[in-house]
Amino acid sequence: MPIGDRAVYRPANIQQAKYASADEEYFYKLKTSDPQRPVYSPGNFGPGRCTGTQSMGISLPVPDNLIVPDATSQPYYTPNNASAFLMPDGKTLEQFEPLARCTAGGSVHGWRNPWGGVDIYGDGIKGGHLGSGLSSIGGSIRKGELIKNQPIRHALKVVIWGEKYLHYSRTVPGYRWPAYIADSKAANQYHGTNPKLVQGTLLAIPHNVTAARLKLQTPAAKKLFQALQNYGAYVVDDAGWDAHYLCLEKGVLEEFRATYGYDFQTTNGKFYDDFMKLFKALYIVDNNAPKNIGGGGTPRVSLAPPIGN
Repeated sequence: MPIGDRAVYRPANIQQAKYASADEEYFYKLKTSDPQRPVYSPGNFGPGRCTGTQSMGISLPVPDNLIVPDATSQPYYTPNNASAFLMPDGKTLEQFEPLARCTAGGSVHGWRNPWGGVDIYGDGIKGGHLGSGLSSIGGSIRKGELIKNQPIRHALKVVIWGEKYLHYSRTVPGYRWPAYIADSKAANQYHGTNPKLVQGTLLAIPHNVTAARLKLQTPAAKKLFQALQNYGAYVVDDAGWDAHYLCLEKGVLEEFRATYGYDFQTTNGKFYDDFMKLFKALYIVDNNAPKNIGGGGTPRVSLAPPIGN
């Protein structure tokens, strides 16, 4: 859903972060001909994800060569690895976080989203981002979207530092619609002072801001600017440190590098500068609600066509 002309913007006051990063997500279309493998909980969010033994109550038909590496301690790398599996019926999505599959032919690991399978033709809300309960696949930047001429025609997802930005109190328990939950440790983890900035908050660049005014230098940032102004981005997880993330499909980083000759994930350079300008330009769409998506009124752009089968 695009942003509407009745959107009410409130300051988010997101500042420059040390790192521009990507929260990579894994998407698989499953076939009945592949072997059924059980899904267990992660043994840990850090290293040892594939040691979990608690059943998630489901098996998935996955090829034996599907590998998703464990987290590591040196270097410290604990990606969220939100994932979505389209079941062989072509309709049901099973979503998990953090996904891991350490050995060929072995079991799959990841906490299953609490609501089980959801319909890919549904509202696109519930899913595997367990900091918010929001979709693993909805809002993700897909392969091709940052390198082709066509505009991105959907809302995005962002991950920001909960300790610095996200709010928790007795009256605002760390989330708002469309999020269903906040992190289990949100009461101690979120120290943001703005009660409007929580999991599920819709952020967007106001209509009166231009790419020229922001002095954007890179083609990818200009494309992201359009998406963030026309559709906005939902907060879906906690970064856990001083970094801003956009959520994107596994493989986007590689094609981004091959196309532009520099990295998406970086601490300096023209794209880093642009990335931070975009985040600093984001405002809260305060009146985003189930019957007023994007703030209501006339949408900035026409709806994207229905998804194909």
